[in-house]
Amino acid sequence: MSEVYAARRERLREQCTTGGSAAAVVSRPANVRYLAGAAPGGAVLLLGPRDDLLLCRSLPTGEPTEGRADEALRVQVLGSAGADAAVAAADLAAGQGADSLAVEEHHLTVARHRALASVAPRLRLADLGCAVEQLRLVKDDEEISCLRIAAEIADQALGELLESILVGRTERHLALELERRLVDHGADGPAFATSVGAGVNSGRGGHRPSDRRVEEGDFLSVCLGASYRGYRSEIGRTFVIGTTPADWQIELYDLVFAAQRAGREALAPGVEYREVDHAARSVLDAAGYADGLPPATGHGVGLEIDEDPQLAPGAMGKLDACVPVTVEPGVHLPGRGGVRIDDTLVVRPEADGGPELLTITTKELLAL
Repeated sequence: MSEVYAARRERLREQCTTGGSAAAVVSRPANVRYLAGAAPGGAVLLLGPRDDLLLCRSLPTGEPTEGRADEALRVQVLGSAGADAAVAAADLAAGQGADSLAVEEHHLTVARHRALASVAPRLRLADLGCAVEQLRLVKDDEEISCLRIAAEIADQALGELLESILVGRTERHLALELERRLVDHGADGPAFATSVGAGVNSGRGGHRPSDRRVEEGDFLSVCLGASYRGYRSEIGRTFVIGTTPADWQIELYDLVFAAQRAGREALAPGVEYREVDHAARSVLDAAGYADGLPPATGHGVGLEIDEDPQLAPGAMGKLDACVPVTVEPGVHLPGRGGVRIDDTLVVRPEADGGPELLTITTKELLAL
């Protein structure tokens, strides 16, 4: 992997040079991990004019949650526990003879930016922008392999839950059990806070599990994901508890399923982000559910659970091959409940079989 990290840093260095910056400080944790292999708490990466350096408060431990640092990259531990690694990196860049420094302004606070300027007043600070996020869009084979494993773990955890008794258990209990099962199957941990919604809470995006108990006839919606070597999957499914689904439940489920299928089928290299959103959203709009729909029907996944691209009505840009995304439309009816169906996929050209589905738990409306 050392060559991979070095190649990533070199691509960023070329962008910095083109933009007129002699050095760069990367501070956003996911970006640090992408370029250095590890991101211990508070760490930053310095791309210096003579040397690249990972600055951190303590040596990387190699724990899955922080990653394993590139062995070819020099690591410097800060002497003071309260020292700011970004400020120390700016000082080192000036010491290496840099006259300009690109920083991730979207990640720095105003106070931190001022501290950088004060420690090295001769450095001209420039905005690195989202250059690293753009590099992260298209995943390589190793990254996609990690995403596949993360998706498999989430599928396993969800499949085991569906075989257990659900009636009478609380949303909170089920969410905690799912997160335990993720770790049991090899995940670093959950990719995000697991959401379980029963009855009137079902179908709500980002619902925080409560003490509401699962009852016969409920819709039960579950959204979870696994983190594996830092890469995050996402899956969402909706079921009916203990009985034959009511007509309105079947109708609503079939509608959301059709919207999700339309979004999945729209995924292809060269397709605009907003076209994918439109494909899914238009199905729900036509059925009279335009109000209350989420601002986006999907997003990118990788080292973060919600990263570019955003599949939203106003999103600009076109999909590339090997970009992993979610497609996750949903409808929530206040006082009744709702449906969410969510998959993680990798964009592939038609010649390669079209989008690769990573989360494979059935989307049939099951009565559990």
